[in-house]
Amino acid sequence: MAAPAKTEAKENPPVPAEKAAVEKPGAEKPAAPAAPASASRPGLFSLKAWIPAIAAMVIAPAASWAVAQYALLPGIEKRLAQPVSDDAPAAPAAVKGDKGGATVAPPSYEFNNVVVNLAGTMGTRYLKTTFLVTGADPNLKGTFEDNKARLTDVTLNVLSSLTLADLEEPGSKNVLREKLVTSYNQALGRKVAEQVYFSDFVVQ
Repeated sequence: MAAPAKTEAKENPPVPAEKAAVEKPGAEKPAAPAAPASASRPGLFSLKAWIPAIAAMVIAPAASWAVAQYALLPGIEKRLAQPVSDDAPAAPAAVKGDKGGATVAPPSYEFNNVVVNLAGTMGTRYLKTTFLVTGADPNLKGTFEDNKARLTDVTLNVLSSLTLADLEEPGSKNVLREKLVTSYNQALGRKVAEQVYFSDFVVQ
């Protein structure tokens, strides 16, 4: 009777406990490990993170161009249109001819290479200048030529009364222009001269 019991034990060997737990029908399988939390977050170099930077790079050049075109350039052009300084008046304005043809320069008379000693320099410093006198009188040139000696003397008196300090003052040329125009009109007894334009002005 003992032999049959031993044979049955060999035909059904014992199953390991771990394998039985895994293969046991109806048992719950272990849950898969959860994915790292960082995997669900958007990456550092995602498109959404770069949208503001890309927009700034596109908008900045356009804004700079608009500011330069409509704010800076008009101001610069306006400044360039203004006279450079008080010592540089506008050039004589051209006027139309009698028949409305080509424009002609206003009446004028030129004093060439006038040289005078400056006051208070003991003859060591002098002024050399060339300038144009203009006015509305159509006979201005003829009037100056007829009175050349007197107007040359007036010119020398005005220029030689200047000191070196006078010429170093701001706007000194404008003051000199006014003196010359006033002196010419007083010498002629009527308003003939209106403006003086220097083409050469050297102090040595």
